[in-house]
Amino acid sequence: MAHRKGEKEALRRQREEREAKARADQQRKRLVGFGGAATIAVAALVIVFLLVGGGGNGDGSAADGGFFPGGGDAPTQKVFDLEEAVSAAGCELESAKGSGVATHTTSLDEKVNYKTNPPTNGRHYEIPAEDGVYGATPPPDEALVHALEHGRVIIWVKPSVPEDVRATIRAMSDEDEGFQTLLVQRKEMPAAVAATAWNRDPLPGGTGRMLSCDEWNPKALDAMRAFRDEHRSNGPEPVP
Repeated sequence: MAHRKGEKEALRRQREEREAKARADQQRKRLVGFGGAATIAVAALVIVFLLVGGGGNGDGSAADGGFFPGGGDAPTQKVFDLEEAVSAAGCELESAKGSGVATHTTSLDEKVNYKTNPPTNGRHYEIPAEDGVYGATPPPDEALVHALEHGRVIIWVKPSVPEDVRATIRAMSDEDEGFQTLLVQRKEMPAAVAATAWNRDPLPGGTGRMLSCDEWNPKALDAMRAFRDEHRSNGPEPVP
């Protein structure tokens, strides 16, 4: 038990270090200043968020529609090592050379043909999807990929996954208030549940990461936790 707690504490410290660096980088960007363009940018963000974020309350929850119900119970994490957790759950890890860093589309009508399903990296829409829970109306892939670029982890769930399992997955995400995490319904994907991230290394394009589970297994919960803690806050363009 002490060993497990030590591993979790080490992961927490690593995450906090990445977050601190991301906040410092973001603050430096703010100090550059945007002058009068800032007002225009803010107005544009409000308009686009209604399209990208489903018109929710800032965390995407209003777009959920009950797909990820509250009230679930997530068992305490038992396995913290990513590869060990993935193997125990019978899931798979995939990596792909990344591309499309800071390469934006300017219209949601412009679709990108991603190499994996769900996507892990690539050209994307200029406004990222917000952190949160998306069930009834998921954001477009192009907005979700931009969230990955900012160091987010996305957990994708097929509608065929039972409701009680969806509630459990949400409870798992809520353990740390869904920090830098998006829960997304995805009807058309090979896996029953999946998680994706976009790491910054190696430059310039980074690496796309995917955890996929063809069938739900309760042990997949620890695999998703370990994947999230391994890759969160590590995007090519880290944003707090």
